[in-house]
Amino acid sequence: MTRAIARRRLLLGAAAGALAGCGGPSDGVGADGRVTVELWHGQNDTARKVVEAMVAEFNRTHPRIRVDASGGGVLADAMLQKVTAALAAGSYPDIAYIFGSDLASVARSPRVVDLTTALREGTPPWNSFWAPVRDAVTVNGKVRAAPAVLDSLAVVYNKKLFRQAGVPYPKPGWSWDEFVDTARRLTDPGRGVFGTGWPGTGDEDTVWRLWPMIWDLGGEVVADGGKGIGFAEQGSEALGTLARLAHDKSVYVDPKPGSEQMYQVFLGGRMAMVATGPWELPDIITAKIDYDVVPLPTYNGRPITISGPDTWTVFDNGSARSRAAVEFVSWMIQPAQDARWGISEGSLPLSSATARRPEWREHSATTTGLDVFTDTLTTARVRPVHAAYPQISQALGEAIVSVLLGRDSPAHAIRRCADTADAALLIPR
Repeated sequence: MTRAIARRRLLLGAAAGALAGCGGPSDGVGADGRVTVELWHGQNDTARKVVEAMVAEFNRTHPRIRVDASGGGVLADAMLQKVTAALAAGSYPDIAYIFGSDLASVARSPRVVDLTTALREGTPPWNSFWAPVRDAVTVNGKVRAAPAVLDSLAVVYNKKLFRQAGVPYPKPGWSWDEFVDTARRLTDPGRGVFGTGWPGTGDEDTVWRLWPMIWDLGGEVVADGGKGIGFAEQGSEALGTLARLAHDKSVYVDPKPGSEQMYQVFLGGRMAMVATGPWELPDIITAKIDYDVVPLPTYNGRPITISGPDTWTVFDNGSARSRAAVEFVSWMIQPAQDARWGISEGSLPLSSATARRPEWREHSATTTGLDVFTDTLTTARVRPVHAAYPQISQALGEAIVSVLLGRDSPAHAIRRCADTADAALLIPR
């Protein structure tokens, strides 16, 4: 389903060396002077219809450019693999929907267009984009993509289950100890009710939920100097929280990629709390869950969350096509288009300018908890745009699963993670 696509963030093990690409671009200018741009958007269902409608609108209002949104043939989960192969073959699109966690690998290709001038000197003003947006599209000081969607992580809870268990609703500023205790009190094996859930496949959906906990404890994904991980101690403590949930049998561990089963348990009224993003709210509303949203718990009382922006990455197929592609992505991130796309896609506004749009304000006012997700953007961080991140993520994902399933201690799981991740960081890139 579309709202989950941008959240799965499966880190496909494509060879980064293939990203250099080969072959030559064509100018794409027709006999009538119109430039054709190929877009691989990776969306399906509702989001596909919306992006295609927006492309049609762009084409109507920009008669010298035609964006072709029919290409690609893959969903966003497989886009990295598809684009990598296309770059190696020398036959790649002008624009592709690339997960933020994959941008560093893709941006190593000389075919990726530098958007620094276009975005930093364009409209809306660069500083009006939320900090996580700016950080997610910046690689080595240069803007290597345009933002596409934005999210943040918070806790959605089932108010009915809380009332039935006689447990007070969570409040902002609550602690991870309180979260663990609340999950335990809300778990009812006889009724098949879990306190909370966590993805259990070791993919990026498993991993990205742990980073706010690590950052809250003072850790970093990569240590200063870049030669090792920066979360050995903090990762062990964060995994200790998961170990307590597993010991209490209060966490549903989803065995399948995409977290669909975890969400189905919540939508079925058998899970009290789930850490998720705004993309899940439409399904929760459709399921008629009596819900509310609260920021993530903390260890130290400092609010912090994670955001995972995805991108429109532009590739060089000649100057005419590149200019046209940049014009299209620049149009897509304008507040009017951003509000329309975000409302339909289950995303958050990319900029404060979008957040001020009347249609967004109405949407937020009529969607319970959406303002909580938006407000957390002021304390949100993003994963580092680092070429070794896929290896770090894979190693940490294995550690998380081993702890959730009771196969390893937090300390030993992190040591194994560090051995693998540190070795990856030492590889010249």
